[in-house]
Amino acid sequence: MRMGYIKQVQIRWSDLDVNAHLRHSVYYDWGAFCRIAFLQEHGLSAVKMQELQIGPVIFREECVFRREIRQGDDITIDLELTAARKDFSRFSIKHTIIKNKDTVAAIITIDGAWMDTVKRKLCTPPEIAITTHAAMPKAAGFEWQ
Repeated sequence: MRMGYIKQVQIRWSDLDVNAHLRHSVYYDWGAFCRIAFLQEHGLSAVKMQELQIGPVIFREECVFRREIRQGDDITIDLELTAARKDFSRFSIKHTIIKNKDTVAAIITIDGAWMDTVKRKLCTPPEIAITTHAAMPKAAGFEWQ
């Protein structure tokens, strides 16, 4: 049984391509949805980030597609921290997209950081971002950088 932070996602008609399976960009949208939902549920909403003048940025985002997703599939996506600096100024996250409760459909990995939105420079995040990242489920093999 999967543990940690898991979100259910819905397949919309507009998410499908001409082959009647999920468009590639939807996987990335689901990853962003999951990450932002986690931040928001832990007190780091978009409004709070604006107040703090910080925002997450992505350096790399990659998806490995394993099985096609079609209309009617039951889909969940999870979030696991795979690596981070001790101050969480840099981090890596893995999302596993599962269809129909037991089939890995895709794995998304991202490398990101925090940015000062006024200076437009990378920064060490404030305490709320640090505690939020510290609360993320850690992947097997998690590494401090």
